[in-house]
Parts: sequence; C-alpha cells; structure tokens
Amino acid sequence: MNKISFNSKVLIIFFFPLIFVIDACVTNPVTGKKDFMLLSEKQEIAMGAASDPSIVGSFGLYPDDDIQKFIDEKGQEMAKISHRSNLNYEFKVLDSPVVNAFALPGGYVYFTRGILAHFNNEAEFAGVLGHEIGHITARHSAKQYSKQIVGQLGLIVGIVVSEEFAKYADVANTGMQLLFLKFGRDAESESDRLGVEYSTKIGYDAHEMAGFFQTLNRLSGGPENRIPVFASTHPDPVDRHNKTDAMADEWQKKDPRSRYAVNRNNYLRMIEGLVYGEDPRQGFVENNKFYHPDLKFEFPVPSGWQTQNSPSQFQMAPEDGKALMVLTLAQQSSLRSAADSTLLQFQLNQVSRKNVTVNGIPAIELVADQTTNQQGQALPQEQQIRTLTYFIQYEGLIYKIMGLSLKPDFANYENKFLRTMQNFKKLTDQSKLNKQPERIRVKAVTKSGTFKEALRALNQPSDRHEELSILNGIELTGPVTKGMLIKTIGE
Repeated sequence: MNKISFNSKVLIIFFFPLIFVIDACVTNPVTGKKDFMLLSEKQEIAMGAASDPSIVGSFGLYPDDDIQKFIDEKGQEMAKISHRSNLNYEFKVLDSPVVNAFALPGGYVYFTRGILAHFNNEAEFAGVLGHEIGHITARHSAKQYSKQIVGQLGLIVGIVVSEEFAKYADVANTGMQLLFLKFGRDAESESDRLGVEYSTKIGYDAHEMAGFFQTLNRLSGGPENRIPVFASTHPDPVDRHNKTDAMADEWQKKDPRSRYAVNRNNYLRMIEGLVYGEDPRQGFVENNKFYHPDLKFEFPVPSGWQTQNSPSQFQMAPEDGKALMVLTLAQQSSLRSAADSTLLQFQLNQVSRKNVTVNGIPAIELVADQTTNQQGQALPQEQQIRTLTYFIQYEGLIYKIMGLSLKPDFANYENKFLRTMQNFKKLTDQSKLNKQPERIRVKAVTKSGTFKEALRALNQPSDRHEELSILNGIELTGPVTKGMLIKTIGE
C-alpha cells in the first residue's frame, strides 16, 4: 500500500455496461469460424479501456523505464504479426510479487514483476507474451463476457458474509489472486498454440516457452500438491510443456531460419535490481503489526487474522471470514466530508458519529448500517451489515479504516476493530523505517560444478536454495559453468 488513490480489490469484480447485439454470430479472426458473440470489437475496446485504470490503481506500475521499454517494444512487434494487428495494444508491468500475466479485451496486456523475476531469458517472456496476445486475438474475454456479466460492486454490497466470504479470507492467506474470469482449458490451449506461433514469427525459440511450464509446475508444488487437471480450468503444466515443445518443432519447420533467439544474458542483465517478493516500502506485517515506512504509520493486526496488502489497500480478516477490516485512503479534504462520502457511497444509515483523537491525531468514529440491497430493497435483519469506521487525519492525508460484519456478529468483533483503529500511530522505529526490499542480483558462477555448489560459493543461505533453484529454472544438482550468469537474492 502506498500513496495512490485507493480502490477495493479483493471484493472487486469488473462491470461494464453493455449493449447486447441480437445478431451475435461473428467470424473469429484466429479460427475463421463463426462464434456466438454478444460483444462488438468496439465494446471490447471500451471494456479494456474502462478497466485499465482500476488495474493500474490497484497494483501500481513498476517504476523501471528500461523494462517497460523492452516489454512495449516486443509487445508492439508481436502485435503487428498477430491476427488482430488493428488494435491499439498497451503493455504494462505491474508492481506485484505474484507470478502472473494476463490480458484484458481490446489490447491490454499486463506482466507482474513477480513473473518477470521467474523468466530466465527473452524467449520465455516472448512465449508468455504471445499467449496473452492470443487471448485477445482469439477473443476469449469476449466469449466469456458473452456468457456472464460481472459487476463492479461497491465495497459493502459486494460482500457475502457467508461461506463465500470465507473465500476472501483464504485469498489473503494464499497471496494476491487476480479476480478475472477464468478461461477454459480449450482457450488456454489455443493461447499456448498462438504463443508458440507468435513468438516463433518474431524470431524466438518457442522451446523456451515450454521450459517455462516446468517452472510453473515447480511453483505450484508439483503434481502431488496441484489440483488435478480434470478439476482445473488450466491445462496441467507438464502436459502444456510436452504439447508446447512439439508445437515449437512444428512451427520451426514452417518458419525455418538459421537461428532462433533465446537471449539469456541480455534478459538477466535487464532485470538486475528488480524488486523480489513483497516490497516493505509499501507496508509489511511483523509480529502482528502493520508498518508503513514510506507513510510513517503503524497499527496492530488482530492475532490470527490473515492479511493482504496491495498498493491500493490493506485488508485483514479472520479465518472464518465473518468480519473484515480494510484500510484505504479517503479522497476528501476533511474528516467530515470523508465520513459523509462513505455514507453516500455505500448507502449506509448512520447510527452514531463522534469526534475523537487517536494518539493525539484528530479522527471521526462512525457507526453505520447497510439495511438495503443494491436495488434499495430492505434486507432481512440477519443479512444486514454493521460497519465501524475510523477516519484519521495524519500527515496531510485521511486514512479510513473500516471494520464490518453481519449485525448479529458485530459484537464479537467490535473490540478487535477498536483495538486496531485506536492504536494507529506515528512510526518512529528506525529499523522499520529503514527496511528495504529484496532484489534480484545477477552474479557470475565462480567455478564449474552443480548449481547448489554455485549458490554456496556465492553465500546464498541454504534455506533458500530450493527457492533459487525454481527462480533460475535449474535443478540443484544441475550443472553450471564458470562465468555463467545466475540470479541470486539480495538487497
């Protein structure tokens, strides 16, 4: 979480007003076949343009001009040879540690810094780039949206405090998950095929794309810890590796050239210094406290609660999912206007309001209920939500910490809410203020031998050897040669 406009994430699903087309059979630009489609190309473009600010606002852009330039240059080169070269493509790097890449309809493609850290050459990146462009060219999002419309619901009206809500607490436990429509296995396989085709056409060795699926396999915990292929919307990584490897052979026969690029060293040098893992400058949890070095504040987190931090907000939830606290930044200029805006935004009925101080900092305590649904219809008593919100004016900004639960459960969580909110204070601990992120550090192997031996020689801690093995796409017992570049982790 850092100083940007805040926007609910875990509870967001994107909504775009759509005008449905009755005559909805259109020709798919990839297959040449007729598809049932309720979205025109113009509507696809509008959907992507409408959601892009939310994506950027939620995650933030990773501030590295060289990496952004590389992503854009390769993206535009590949877009020109794609099946929908007429679109205005945009390629962006998000400041997120999650290993992910995704595309929105209309030409928007995103890579997280987390996935960039796990690529080991340009060819791996190019294969995934082609895969994401393939989702756009084959109109996979448009097909999904033709079957299902999802709404960008407000923070409160989007919450289902039930078994469904418990899933959100699980999200906080397992790491940031992108809440986009999941493509089916057929769509993923088609995009794999397009990734091979597009990356080959711009001169990269698509066998490296196949190799990256081995990294994904290891990241997922291997076959023993992965959801069985028949229960997953994504094809099994091992199966994807084998099929992609075969497709790479086929495409290299169709598009013969003397050399297909891999560019390992160029890529590794480019990502030297890339932030790895969570960035503590955007806030971190340690010993049941949340610290924000850049914004210079801290507050306690309820013991046993799971947390999720992003550039747009910080969330806390118990494992049973029956309550939630969310820290965001209010956009208003005064405490009173921030409180009034919250009541209006979430259609809340005020129960009480009072001016308070929090460790000498001016604040407002607001209790309010949501008693109607989005259509204005009265909710049964057991479905009504009670909120407790503290608006805290600190260092020229207004922080909003909202706690909420079903009214019958509110008494069980009120004291936990208050303990967090009333203990918001200035951060003065220099060890927390000076905490720095870990970064990718590219080193040359000092002596030929095994990868494990190379890590020892470079003083990498033994408890992180397996992590570094996955990060580099090299088995610990695999061979390395003197002078070979590998990724290490440091400050």
